Amino acid sequence: MATLSLETIRKSFGDTQVIHGVDIDVADGEFIVIVGPSGCGKSTLLRMVAGLEGVSDGEIRIDGLRVNEAEPMDRDIAMVFQNYALYPHMSVAENMGYGLKIAKTPRAEIDARVGEAARLLQLEPYLARRPRELSGGQRQRVAMGRAIVRRPKVFLFDEPLSNLDAKLRVQMRLEIKQLQRALGVTALYVTHDQVEAMTLADRMIVMNAGRADQIGRPLDVYADPQTAFVAGFIGSPPTNFLPTARFGGPEGAQMGIRPEHLTLCEPDAGRVAGRTLSVEPLGAETLIHLRLEDGGDVTVRQDGAAPVPAEGAAAGLDWDWAQAMHFDADGQRLRR
Repeated sequence: MATLSLETIRKSFGDTQVIHGVDIDVADGEFIVIVGPSGCGKSTLLRMVAGLEGVSDGEIRIDGLRVNEAEPMDRDIAMVFQNYALYPHMSVAENMGYGLKIAKTPRAEIDARVGEAARLLQLEPYLARRPRELSGGQRQRVAMGRAIVRRPKVFLFDEPLSNLDAKLRVQMRLEIKQLQRALGVTALYVTHDQVEAMTLADRMIVMNAGRADQIGRPLDVYADPQTAFVAGFIGSPPTNFLPTARFGGPEGAQMGIRPEHLTLCEPDAGRVAGRTLSVEPLGAETLIHLRLEDGGDVTVRQDGAAPVPAEGAAAGLDWDWAQAMHFDADGQRLRR
């Protein structure tokens, strides 16, 4: 277990800067998720911690020790990749113990560590199998087992669940969280999936075009986004945005309101009116998509048992102004 510190980390490729000064202190045993869309710099940031990319400026410290120039093998980290990176000709046990074998760890200790990890990951019945004989979830467990036997100071996860189907992703999310808690290891996890970020993270880093737009606990980020980007990215369905000029506000500014904070009403009784484009009944909740009379689409989330307008029907929208978020023309949160 270890602390991890990123101090004003920057990365440039030639004259193009792709990481613009990220700062975070990660506590011993903390689970940090780096989340953002494709191309935002999240994997580049992880690869710099791993030592697979050089740091252009700033410092990376593991347990207080600067590791900028250290080789990946000397950083005492273990990485779990999206594609598992298993050796197809080796058994599960051989794959899990290979790093220890290369490090000339005694055979008895390798067997003990592999056995311990296999019990933790429920892989004992599969130790003699080859990767091709395993399911996707089992292969991911083997990849995690290979990391566990290293007993690293820091775990790094690079979109490890991207190749799994939806049901298995939910199961593996739970297993990763339980595993990290059981081991008490510090973890840095990269994903583009905001549901993974919300459910796994102690704190999350929301990346936007190479910048950390916001760092905080998942529910705090959801409830109090600091930028329009964060408000729109974290939450599903995403936040609705309306120009504040529609309500007498400044040009270029936006009001954001989450779908669950909108209420359907009669067309002439709401703050704005529109027509229903489509209705998505999801069981416990229903999503209603509307097109407003003066332009723009919005989504309303309501209880699944509540009545809904027919497609094409006119409807009004109302909301509590206390739930509305306001952002300036640059997307920064405005406080009242």
